[in-house]
Amino acid sequence: MKTKSVKFNFIMNFILTISQFLFPLITFPYVSRVLGPSGNGSIAFATSVVTYFTMFSMLGVPTYGIRACAKVRDNKEELSKVVQELLVINLIMMLICYIIFGMALLTVDRFQEDKVLLIISSAAIFLNVIGVSWLYSALEQYAYITTMSLVFKVISVVLMFALVRSEKDYIIYGTISVIASGGSFLANFIRMRKFVSMKPVGQYDFKRHMKPICIFFAMSIATTIYTNLDTVMLGFMQTNTDVGFYNAAVKIKGILVSLVTSLGTVLLPRLSFYIENGFEKEFRRMIAKALNFVLLISFPLTIYFIFYAKESILLLSGSAYLGAVIPMCVITPTIVFIGITNVLGIQVLVPIGKEKQVLFSVVIGALVDLILNVIFIPEYAATGAALGTLVAEIAVLIVQIICLRGFLVEIKNEIQWKKEIISLFIATIGVMFFKTYVEIQSDFVALVISAILYFSIYGGLLLLLKDSFILEIVIPVYERIRKQRN
Repeated sequence: MKTKSVKFNFIMNFILTISQFLFPLITFPYVSRVLGPSGNGSIAFATSVVTYFTMFSMLGVPTYGIRACAKVRDNKEELSKVVQELLVINLIMMLICYIIFGMALLTVDRFQEDKVLLIISSAAIFLNVIGVSWLYSALEQYAYITTMSLVFKVISVVLMFALVRSEKDYIIYGTISVIASGGSFLANFIRMRKFVSMKPVGQYDFKRHMKPICIFFAMSIATTIYTNLDTVMLGFMQTNTDVGFYNAAVKIKGILVSLVTSLGTVLLPRLSFYIENGFEKEFRRMIAKALNFVLLISFPLTIYFIFYAKESILLLSGSAYLGAVIPMCVITPTIVFIGITNVLGIQVLVPIGKEKQVLFSVVIGALVDLILNVIFIPEYAATGAALGTLVAEIAVLIVQIICLRGFLVEIKNEIQWKKEIISLFIATIGVMFFKTYVEIQSDFVALVISAILYFSIYGGLLLLLKDSFILEIVIPVYERIRKQRN
């Protein structure tokens, strides 16, 4: 099967990531103000609850499916067999999850408060199962993935501005959110016949998938616990308003994380292919580049948005969300830790078949998060939840570093950091001076000017210091522009 280059896939996924950055910038300020902290809290609570049921219905297929399909992508018959087997497993689990979900709606008192919203949000369970997004990632169909995502994002934005007009419209917004995130899955299911046959192939072997699926499923459970449990526990232990504060902070962090992890998303199928075919040198080289990319952008983003947390919250959410400022400052450093663990865990340990080490790391993270949530949420609400997440991500990183200490020693000389630290230090002093001595009334103007100043200093110094990773990016772009002019 003909595949696109990693560079092309990265560009497509980066466009997708940018859209995930831009669309919330358009929608979140409006929705936050119209629905208020309570309405946003209800949506965040319902979404988090449904996430758990979606996770159980999907088992570990979203990650395992990419690897399994990538290995046989050039054999249509075997690929069709793998896809059918995994889809059947997901459909069976989906039915079980819907039965349990229905029973929970009838028996759990807290669910009665947002019953309608929970039912609507539960459509995501079905859409995720039939969407087989893992197949498209395995086949590196990032142009298609990006296009469909953009189409449904545009549709959802139009619907949101047309239909969401007051605090009472939070159910409508919940419906639109399902369309935005899951609409493309219907298209995926219809288009699937282009790549695989849906005719029974016979001699199915479901057993071969169960062990790796269970490992990946356990990873999903642990990861979901420390990424969504905060919101659920806040919903049970505090108010929807507190959930709204926390969600505002997490929303901004999530946008930034998607930028940092954009490269890693396209690497898994290619890295799995390298390992399967013994291309160890190419594997190490690509991992080193991925780590350089993460370090290059995660540290400056973290520092900048800690300094400008208040302005970011005021711009995106409004003054009603000032309670989100401290939680945002606490949770923002997770951008760095998530970026690194995304590479070490998903891009290194998974392709080389060490899923158990990834599982162990996320289990440790989940346990840390659970314990700290119990301790801190009753006293510090949203800030306590943010603190639990921060420490959990640090714990995950420490475990993965220990597991990969030998590999990291091998590639340490390829990791760029000295020039980045110098550039980052000077850029940080510059933005501190600007924030201290320059008063700007408009939050938007302050963010724009300070961001231009900060990242210009950072990027400019990296160029002056001739950082090899930056030059590797800039020189090809410069040469292409020069050729076009000539």
